[in-house]
Amino acid sequence: MMTIKRKVLVAVFMLATVLNYANNADGKNVVNTKSVKVVFNEVKKGQQLTIKDVHGVVLYTENVAKEGKLIKTFDFSQLIDGSYTLELEKDFQIIVKSIKIEEGKVILNDASEKVILKPVVRNEDNLLMITKIAFDKQPLDVALYYNNEIIYSETVEGDSILNRVYKLDEALKGDYKVVIQNNGRRYSNEFKI
Repeated sequence: MMTIKRKVLVAVFMLATVLNYANNADGKNVVNTKSVKVVFNEVKKGQQLTIKDVHGVVLYTENVAKEGKLIKTFDFSQLIDGSYTLELEKDFQIIVKSIKIEEGKVILNDASEKVILKPVVRNEDNLLMITKIAFDKQPLDVALYYNNEIIYSETVEGDSILNRVYKLDEALKGDYKVVIQNNGRRYSNEFKI
């Protein structure tokens, strides 16, 4: 008798769980207030969390204070209806979560979370190496500066993995900067040789 009750209870809980997921099949979490709790896993101290509006204007920014899981509640009561993004900038990627405010309700669309892979820049022995994984195959604009003057620029297109190696003149010691633009984002890296 207890086994039958237990099986029925498990079946009811499973049915309730399936119905809950079916009712929220679009991946949107609608909250009746203007605040929302977001979770980012595997964060490191110093990584940057940013809230931007639809035009890319930064509304809020903070540096992560400790490693581990970041759980943060944001109050959007001062914001007008519209679309916003929460971005966590990590070492090699940017995690973007979309938020929409409609009629006083916050909609966090979990299904729209995307990861943008940042270009990796290294320099060793007068060699500048740039690697970017670009599954969308968007062009990569590269500009190299020496003492604040542009010395080289190019647009890299093609495969989903973009690799470039630049040999720098050993005689030109000083401050260098490489600026990379891709998908409307700008990445900058300064170094010396």
